[in-house]
Amino acid sequence: MENKKITIIGAGNMGGAIVNGLLKSGFVSASDISVADRKESVLQQMKERGVNVFQNNLEALKGAGTIILAVKPYHTETVVKEIKPALSPDKILISIIAGVGIGQLEEMIGEGIPIFRAMPNTAISLQESLTCISVNGNTAPYRDYIIELFDSLGKTVVIPEELMAAATVLTSCGIAFALRYMRAAMQGGIEIGFGAEMAQFITAQTVKGAAELILKTEHHPEREIDKVTTPRGVTITGLNEMEHKGFSSSLIQGLMASFKKIDQSLQ
Repeated sequence: MENKKITIIGAGNMGGAIVNGLLKSGFVSASDISVADRKESVLQQMKERGVNVFQNNLEALKGAGTIILAVKPYHTETVVKEIKPALSPDKILISIIAGVGIGQLEEMIGEGIPIFRAMPNTAISLQESLTCISVNGNTAPYRDYIIELFDSLGKTVVIPEELMAAATVLTSCGIAFALRYMRAAMQGGIEIGFGAEMAQFITAQTVKGAAELILKTEHHPEREIDKVTTPRGVTITGLNEMEHKGFSSSLIQGLMASFKKIDQSLQ
């Protein structure tokens, strides 16, 4: 990919996180990143980081090889109509808009434009995202480049588009679910004697360690749990009490509730 200039339309939580990740990664220089947003306060923050800023979406696309749509779903059609004159087969369009499929984008834009859907999470700002990607039929020449881009911001998996709603729940919503566990663990830590800051540090490092065990060993979680659950021990006592209170089932039910919410929005 010769033209590495990237324009991000929408610099909210996710769009801003992508900018932060790109700047940290060095995948492109700040001068090769353009951001379009309606909020002057957001643009001022981006400008201070050396990024090109625009309030006009169409102007922001000049010279860009890759366009990332990071707007709210209800703004999609308006924004696509606005930028459509600047789209062409040699420009890559990446949508991180939840609930808007590639087919819907093709109907708005027309055929011939390479379209990727990507579902990262906010850890992309630290180059630690898990990003799921699906593609349309015009993307083959650009797939390696897009995977390289998102690999510089964490880890990337390519999935069928019909799994994108599930990916949204597991990776994007999943950050919040994991953080809610951490908050609860911190509260428990405070109750048994730690100060808030120490409880937060211990919890965060413990969760990081648990994740690394699974990522590096590829063991099933239960295999690692077995290593610390001795007969009549304190760990199995705590785990059994959590399960009696519905720990696993409530988490699964939460995932399913979020998935059904996406399904309803698509109908």
